[in-house]
Amino acid sequence: MNITFLGGVGQVGRSAIYVKGRRKKVLLDFGVLLKNEDIGFPAYINPKEIDLVILTHAHLDHSGAIPLLYIHRRRLPVVATKMTFQLCRVLLADFIKVSGYYLPFEYLEVEEMLRNAKYVENGKSDVIGGVPVEMYDAGHIPGSSQVVTELEARILYTGDLNSVGTRLLKPADISYKDIEYAIVESTYATKDHPDRWKLEKKFVERTMEIVEDGGTVLIPAFGVGRSQEMLCIFEKHKFPYRIAIDGMAEVVNKILLENLEYLREPKLFERAVKRVKWIRSWKERRRVVRTPGVIISPAGMLKGGPAAFYSTNVAKEDRNAIFLVSYQIPGTPGRVLQEEGKLIIGGKPMKVKAVVETYEFSSHSGRRQLRELLKKIRGCYKVFIVHGEPESNEAMKKMAEEEGLEAIVPEIGEEYII
Repeated sequence: MNITFLGGVGQVGRSAIYVKGRRKKVLLDFGVLLKNEDIGFPAYINPKEIDLVILTHAHLDHSGAIPLLYIHRRRLPVVATKMTFQLCRVLLADFIKVSGYYLPFEYLEVEEMLRNAKYVENGKSDVIGGVPVEMYDAGHIPGSSQVVTELEARILYTGDLNSVGTRLLKPADISYKDIEYAIVESTYATKDHPDRWKLEKKFVERTMEIVEDGGTVLIPAFGVGRSQEMLCIFEKHKFPYRIAIDGMAEVVNKILLENLEYLREPKLFERAVKRVKWIRSWKERRRVVRTPGVIISPAGMLKGGPAAFYSTNVAKEDRNAIFLVSYQIPGTPGRVLQEEGKLIIGGKPMKVKAVVETYEFSSHSGRRQLRELLKKIRGCYKVFIVHGEPESNEAMKKMAEEEGLEAIVPEIGEEYII
């Protein structure tokens, strides 16, 4: 059996892993890298050399290149949860709309992908096209999964996982057994996250201080997952002031309201959604950014979306604040703001008078949780470390070795015979 890493190594983005057995060939995720104005695709794979695609979740860094496989091939089954496919429809359509002619595929390929969908829910197993598939809740975003598949050996692929429960989702399920090889993420292997419930309290109190002093708090957040969690946090802590939400989060909220079984506290989410002010026009955007309250808007890394407009306006006043609550990939506008305290507008730096703070509401496991995962799979033959910056990969490798595991940090294009 061979494992080839087509992407997602040495960086966070374009996850893509090809597993070739004697009889069956499986592709685990096929995502893109979004950085500045560039779109990075994984290394090439001939769709005819794939029997099955397994998708862990809808985020574009895991799903964004899958439509490429349907340009010249019409029948290729792809496995994920029902929720993942529903969110993929929204995210991929938005990806095409925003990227325009920069993408080598269109809506036709997205629809072809969705026509080939095979649902396997978390906690369930099935055999699709002769390939055994087990799905485990990843706790990352609604519908996200970890995958165990068996060709010549049992392979675990964690995708992105979060073993800490949130207001929106239950923690990851790591009840799998008899793992022989593992492919694990390392995004936050260098650090432990703060206590989530204490962080919530601090976050809400700080937001109230800004709003009560007449300020506007901008929360750039991913339209899938983080926006909904922010709503639930404010509702849980009985935040009394206006909350406006913009972008695709409205569409995502409607999907979640129709699929409440994927959520940890369905009633909390229903209450949170009812009290939100939806922004649907530029007139409303200009009005809401001038009045005290909270604005939740994509993009989470300030790379486009309504948040780019809001940030330039909120940044002008020292009574306002920008609270970063999502992971900021190096090179993105959000990371520049986080590290240098400035916004880049039209290629030029803009002075930021507003308060800028970071709150680590991560949807990834931290160092402590990743060590628990490694303990869980002790006894497997090899651990491949992916989805992390070089420093995180090395930290994860060291942890794995401390647990008696043989760990490998692969390079893009490297093939391993196991």
